[in-house]
Amino acid sequence: MAKQKDNYLDYIPRPNALFEWKKNKDDKIEVKVHNKGVINAIAQKVFKKPKYSYIELDELGSFIWEHMDGSRSIYDIGVLVKEAFGEKAEPLYERLAQYMKILHNNHFIVYQNKIRK
Repeated sequence: MAKQKDNYLDYIPRPNALFEWKKNKDDKIEVKVHNKGVINAIAQKVFKKPKYSYIELDELGSFIWEHMDGSRSIYDIGVLVKEAFGEKAEPLYERLAQYMKILHNNHFIVYQNKIRK
């Protein structure tokens, strides 16, 4: 019997608790990233680089971030994005899936669980 492939749109993302985040004065999400490691420590001492970086998400990314609450699937978030941004978000699910993969690969989000069919 062949193993059933997971549908990526069924995954339920939420922000990783290891990262602090807030809404800035421009109403966009900023994620605080601690610059750790030997190279960063040297850069902080020698070149006066900051201990923390702040990653500002754009309007669409901030909207998506705010709707990742651990109960909505990627598909559900896509429906909300379509309602709010319309054609501006197209091609919707290709872009959304790629964005989620980038967030996940950078450890900014984790997957809460998956919808059971």
